[in-house]
Amino acid sequence: MDLSRSDVVRCLAGRDAGALFFIADSDGVYVSLVDGKHRTLEKPKRKKIRHVQLVLRPDSPMAEKLRSGEKLLNSELRRELAAISRNINVSTKEVRKTWQKTT
Repeated sequence: MDLSRSDVVRCLAGRDAGALFFIADSDGVYVSLVDGKHRTLEKPKRKKIRHVQLVLRPDSPMAEKLRSGEKLLNSELRRELAAISRNINVSTKEVRKTWQKTT
């Protein structure tokens, strides 16, 4: 799976299963996830790539700031994820079924 900075992913495993996150960094095996609320830019969540699912690659100005490494606020992340989640119906039950099928 080819994941890069600023991609929006859904967690498939763990206590945050079903939640949407932005990828702040990737090293090939692990990704650093941020949502601006529970996982801020100062303290991202480290998760294995196989435990996340790509949702979309946004082309918003906020995503561009994340890609380029410009100063970004946690409130901007929260606002963008809220807009994305309104457009995408995120169901935890769906995610858990998907996770059970892949393992």
